[in-house]
Amino acid sequence: MLDLRHLVTLDAVATEGTFGRAAERLGYTQSAVSQQIAALEKSVGGAVFDRPGGPKAVRLTPLGGVVLAHGRELVARAAATEDAVERFKAGDGRVDIGTFQSVTNVLLPAVVRRLRDEHPAADVRLFEEEADEPRIGELDLLFFDGRVGGEVEQIRVLDDPYVVVARRGTFPPGPVPLTALHGVAMVAQPPICDQARVERVYAESGVAPLIVFRTADNQGVPAMVRAGLGVAVMPLLALDVRPDDDGLATHPLEPALAPREIWLAWPANRTLSPLAERALALSKEVAQERQSTASGVRLEPIRPV
Repeated sequence: MLDLRHLVTLDAVATEGTFGRAAERLGYTQSAVSQQIAALEKSVGGAVFDRPGGPKAVRLTPLGGVVLAHGRELVARAAATEDAVERFKAGDGRVDIGTFQSVTNVLLPAVVRRLRDEHPAADVRLFEEEADEPRIGELDLLFFDGRVGGEVEQIRVLDDPYVVVARRGTFPPGPVPLTALHGVAMVAQPPICDQARVERVYAESGVAPLIVFRTADNQGVPAMVRAGLGVAVMPLLALDVRPDDDGLATHPLEPALAPREIWLAWPANRTLSPLAERALALSKEVAQERQSTASGVRLEPIRPV
């Protein structure tokens, strides 16, 4: 079994020409260099240097030339591996994050920006899927609007309140009674994930909106409301209200729907990389900031600025 230290010493002697100069370069004693070369020769079963004696430089034997050529490759690979490990520990590498549309549009841009600012060489991969029952698989982190099944650890990072979205003037300022949505034309998201729960609440309350269009596009819902197709009930994160949104108003519902819960999951019993650990911390941080912002939003007609 070749020892990398012996190969480094071989390279130093071959480059410097003498055991003494190689010892100075490596910070060893000359006897230590001689011992390492002797150990190497024992490992490969023959002399790696011809030693003419006196002040003359040593010469590589044919066997020494073969060992040096391949040894330099091994030393270079070991150095590259050591460098990669150090960069990995410092936070470089790859992180895979599962997401869905609202998180992609609102939370993850800040997470990715901060992560790349700290670790410019990081390889960040995002995987977006709208599913009733997501699975974390080989992902490092997974956002979902509900608890995630399987062997995961998870935390609820955000409560996302529902609001009524309508053209300005459709409803008076202030809360909209849930019963006021009965028979009203409505633009809605597909009845999967938390949307299915919302529609069960309508049914249990005896409210039956007239759903005239469904779309999974978060921007498509308010666009159709703005066009006059109907009203909508959306989680605030999906709406991502702008204070200068032309023509729209947002209202709380009365009684309020239970907020949509945004959960962040990661694999149980699996060691996360330093980069994934940092992405996890930043995701929690950004979600907390968004929660604080959402808590301070006044839900009333939006006025142009």
